[in-house]
This record gives sequence, structure tokens and C-alpha cells, in this order.
Amino acid sequence: MYKKVPTDLKFVEREREVEKFWRDNHIFEKSIEDRKDAPTYMFYDGPPTANGKPHIGHALTRVIKDMIPRYRTMKGYKVPRKAGWDTHGLPVEIEVEKELGINGKEQIEKYGVAPFIEKCKESVWKYKSMWEQFSNVIGFWADMDDPYVTYHNSYIESEWWALKQIWDKGLLYKGFKVVPYCPRCGTPLSSHEVAQGYKDVKERSAIVRFKKKDEDVYFLAWTTTPWTLPSNVALCVNPDEEYSKVKQGDYTYILASALVETVLKEDYTVLETYKGKELEGIEYEPLWGGLNVKGKAWFVVCDNYVTLTDGTGIVHIAPAFGEDDSRIGRNYNLPFVQLVDAQGNLTKETKWAGVFVKDADKLVLKDLEESGKLFDAPVFEHSYPHCWRCNTPLIYYARESWYIKMTAVKEDIIRNNNTINWIPESIGKGRFGDWLENIQDWAVSRNRYWGTPLNVWICDCGHMHSIGSIEELKSMSKNCPEDIELHRPYIDAVTITCPECGKEMKRTPEVLDAWFDSGSMPFAQHHYPFENKEKFEAQYPADFISEAVDQTRGWFYSLLAISTLIFNRAPYKNVIVMGHVQDEDGQKMSKSKGNAVDPMDALNKFGADAIRWYFYVNSAPWLPNRFHDKAVEEGQRKFLGTLWNTYAFYVLYADIDNFDPTKYSLEYDKLSVMDKWLLSKLNTLVKTVDEYLGNYKITETARALQSFTDDMSNWYVRRCRERDSGQRAWSRIR
Repeated sequence: MYKKVPTDLKFVEREREVEKFWRDNHIFEKSIEDRKDAPTYMFYDGPPTANGKPHIGHALTRVIKDMIPRYRTMKGYKVPRKAGWDTHGLPVEIEVEKELGINGKEQIEKYGVAPFIEKCKESVWKYKSMWEQFSNVIGFWADMDDPYVTYHNSYIESEWWALKQIWDKGLLYKGFKVVPYCPRCGTPLSSHEVAQGYKDVKERSAIVRFKKKDEDVYFLAWTTTPWTLPSNVALCVNPDEEYSKVKQGDYTYILASALVETVLKEDYTVLETYKGKELEGIEYEPLWGGLNVKGKAWFVVCDNYVTLTDGTGIVHIAPAFGEDDSRIGRNYNLPFVQLVDAQGNLTKETKWAGVFVKDADKLVLKDLEESGKLFDAPVFEHSYPHCWRCNTPLIYYARESWYIKMTAVKEDIIRNNNTINWIPESIGKGRFGDWLENIQDWAVSRNRYWGTPLNVWICDCGHMHSIGSIEELKSMSKNCPEDIELHRPYIDAVTITCPECGKEMKRTPEVLDAWFDSGSMPFAQHHYPFENKEKFEAQYPADFISEAVDQTRGWFYSLLAISTLIFNRAPYKNVIVMGHVQDEDGQKMSKSKGNAVDPMDALNKFGADAIRWYFYVNSAPWLPNRFHDKAVEEGQRKFLGTLWNTYAFYVLYADIDNFDPTKYSLEYDKLSVMDKWLLSKLNTLVKTVDEYLGNYKITETARALQSFTDDMSNWYVRRCRERDSGQRAWSRIR
């Protein structure tokens, strides 16, 4: 009647048998096919990049993302789960550069863009089989046989369609702005990308003596970026704050009155005070001579952005290297001086030509000290943005880029966000909501190679045209190949005829931010609107998505932004935000620290159920999880072991009694108090679990199951052991 149940806890071997059974019998596929006429519950899977290995954090995301769709399947819903691969972007390019032993855009172009692109295509599948094995072993169900792939022509064409909608609304534009810029990658980053790469660093700032013109008085100005000082053209004060002229030793200084004691410490005499506005227009001498500029420079300007929380209350202005600097530069018509090249090196107009900006800091400070112009160089600890792809310090750098005017849809995106059930609410309505309140235009172009090409063609006459489909491209082009591949360098060679003047138009060379790829997946995965219109409409928006907290300004944002721009609605209804997986001491895991855990090693050691259970029961998904062997082993012993041993106990005696549950029905009146108690606990559990999972409360669900298992084993089973075999509980409970 019963298959003998071993009492050992060799869960891994038994899990492999189940995994094989699922695979051989197409259980996942049947779970969808058998419900083809049922209501749809839609899940979107955030696409991983297959040129990077899965880590233990992906185990957390996989098990949380698998739980809710399984529950909804058990509730009778049809739950499509289409896997996807994020294939474009800098991570792929960087990996290929390493493989080829080259570095930077110049060497890529020397190698050849076409062969480089082909290498990128190969690289994106480097760990595909590893990802598939990992997903299968951990029990993550998704359609991996027909995934969406962001580099496919069909996917790119759908993105082009979306971009044309944005273009037609007047929301895609080219602008010259100060942008976060990675000098190593040679491309700007969007504000939500920058948010992912901040690091706390200690650097030397500079308090510099700027000599007032024709008077032996010095403005004390503060900067955290000494490398920008050679490009200085103005000093900025707050017009409403009080400033003091102060004598200390042989020097006379001007700085904010509120900061005199903090900066000068002691032995000073205040000579007079002024409002900041009274200092406006006063000229000073440049730190270094020999620089020719167009227009008036080196005078005091005013702006309320200057605060008195740090520094001296006087800020040096270099319009090429800061958003506020740039704005003030426009307000005062200051000259544009950019003594840093696109590689992040100082130019020949300085004393430090060819030196990377961050390396130049100490050289600039040394020179200022030797010339008597450095008042102090205090160590300053602050959070500084780094490229989240290559780890290079970013610089704020004025350049021409393409933008999506997100500020124009600010109210729409906030309203759409408010319709989403964020779990926890504090992230969606708080942290993310606050960020949306200060939304910036999306710097969407990248000066790179492996990505979705920007679909704008430009004519010498000034006319620009956005192409929305391959068909439109072919209709306007005389040289578009029939089997055109929508990647550089192939698309770069395709020209179109200008509808205004009849001349030849060429495509702007930039590619798209890869976040635009992943944010387009709701429609691009179906090649919408070119086909699968009904399928897309049935599967949009998603009922559920889930990723780690670092995707708040990544995938969560790009999905919401693009959906608002195109459809003006939220693309997902419910989202669980997950925390990060840490080591036993609460430290971030990394190979360099030696505390990283290989997920396959953990799965082979403990099994998927033990790891899944740990993540379910340990803490709320959005909190950090400290992953270590002892914690997983404890959960395996306390819950899985207890449940398994209880079942083994049942099978042992049911086999002895030749008990066949199909031949019995429940006779409630004949049940003992213990039997009724257990049934009551079970029915309460069913109701509780259904209610919890219906509201995305995974940890509460797991703990309720654990509590019931403990009651069943340690109370019910123990107190039923002495029953006569003929009176055992299962003779009355089916």
C-alpha cells in the first residue's frame, strides 16, 4: 500500500527524484495547460544577465518569486511564467573587453565593432546552462524553452515602437547638460543607475584662498573636488546669509559669519559684516594664470543653493562639472571651461595633462600649498557615486545626451505608483515615492556599442525623424538590407531620405540605456504591437513581480516609467521588495572578502527545500537575511525533519495496519477530543495560510505552518502513540 519511507534526512537525493519527475512528465507545462480556460494570474520575471553567475542572493529572489505563482496555481489560476534574458549593456562589453585583453572605446574600435558585437552575443550565453540548472534545482518554475531575449530583432522593434510614441509626444529630446559620467566606459548614466553605485569614501577636500582683485583680502572657498579648481570661473555665496571680513595673523578673510569659529578656530578679529548679496560682482584673481576665456569670469555670484552646514559658506563654481554650477553659469552667462577630457584626464591647459581627475586631487592640493593658496585640506567623508558596472568613480560632466522628459509626466507616474501594493509599503510610498517627487529627466542614451540602437535619424538640414518599425525603415531607406540586424555597426550604415529636404539622413550613433530594454518587457516580450496583441492585453499589467531592493530605482522604476509614458498606467499590481543576503556577521558577501556562498554548493549540501524554507521563515523578505550553514541546518531539523519523521511514523503504522484511507470517511461524532483538536487546528491553518498568501505574507505563512507541524508532532502524535492499533486516529480521519 505504502512506499517505505526511510527515516534518514537525505533530502537532496529525494529532491532530485522529484525534479526528474517534474521534468519527465512536464508537470509545469501541464499546470498551465490544464488551466487554459481559467482566469489568468500574471507574473513578470525580471531578466537576469546570463554572462554572470548566479549567487546566493538569486536563491532568495528565485524562491520568493516561485512561491506566489505556485499558490495562485493551486487556487485554480492559469499562471504564465515566461523567462527572459537581459543581454545588452556595459556588463557584457566589459566582460568581452577582459576576454579580448583590450580596454576602452579606442581599442574596441581598433579591434572592430562588428567582431566585438559578435563576441558580445556569444558572451551573454556563457552561463546560460548554469542558470537553467540552478533554477531547476531550486524548484523555480518558468518557461525557459521560449524565453524573451532583449537582443532579438523582434524585441528591439517593439522598443523602437515605444520610443516613437515617446518621440511623437515630444518627450524625447537632445540636450547639453551636466550628467553623471563614467570616464572608463565613456558614457553618461541615468539618475536611477547612479543611485545604485554610491560608496562611502574619505577624501581630502580643499579650503582655498582666492585673492580679491586689487586688495589684500581672500575669499575662503570650499570644494570636495580639488580637480575641478583649474576650471573655476566664479565663487558663489548665499545672498541672504551674513558674511564676515575677518583678520587672522597676516591674512584677512571673507567667509560666512556662522562658520568663522568652525573654520578659523581662534585668534581672529571680525572687521565688518555684509549680506551675501553685497558681495555680488566683486572680482578676484584666478588661481592659475594663462587661461583665456570668452566672457566675464572670476567674480562673486549669488544663489540660495549654498548652505552653511559644511565648508565656508562660499563655493567655487565650475559650470562644466556640476548641475548647480551649470545652472548658475547660465544665470550669470559665465564662460564654459572644461579642462577634463572624455577619458576623465586633465587637459594640456593645466599643469597635469593626462592625469586622471581623482589622481589629480593630491597634485592640485600640493601645488596650492606650495603657492600659499591652500588654507586647509580637511579629510571629508561622504557618499560618492561610482559606476555600478565597472566601479570607476563617476564625474559630473557637461556633454550632449538624449533624454526622456520624465518631469513632464511626474504627476502621472506618482499617481500610477500610488495604485501599486508595495510590500513593504514604506519603500513604495516612502523611499521610492519620495524619489519620484524629485524625478529627473531620464538620460537614456549611451555612447557605447552593444545595445538597442537609438532610433533617431538626423539630416544636415536639422530635421530629425524617429523610426518606429522595420517596415517604416525600409520604406524610407534606399540601402536597408532585407534581413537587417538592428545592432551597430549594421544599422549605422542604413540611411533614410529626409522628408523635408530630400537629402540623406544618418542615425545618431548612441544606443539605449539597458534599463529601457528590461522596462519594455511587458510588451516587447510579445513583439507587441506587431503581433500577439490579444495575448499582451490579457497579460498586462502583471499581478505580481518581485526583485531585490536595489531594483527599486532599476527595473521597478524603468517598468513604471515606460508604462506611464506609453499606457499611462502601472505595469504591476503587487510587488514584494527583497532585502540582501548577508553572511553570518551581517556583512555583504563578496569573493574578495572570502565570505561568498556558491548557491549550487549550498543546494547540493542542504537541498532546495531547506534553503527555500530558511528564506521563507527566517525574516520578512524585505529585511536582510544572514545566510549560514547553522541557520539552514536548524530550519531543516526543526521543520523539514519533524514533518518528515511524522510522515514516516504514519507510514510505518499505516502499513502495519494495512490502512487504506480511500475506504474510510470522516465520522466526526466518533472522534476523540485530540482528533477534533487537530482537525480544528488544520482547518484554521488552511484558512490562515490562504489569507496570508492572498495578501503576500510569506513569512507569516511559513511560521504558521511551522507552528502547526510542531503541534502535530509534539502534541498530537506523542499523545496518540499509546492507542491500540485498531483504534489509531487514521482509522477515523481520512
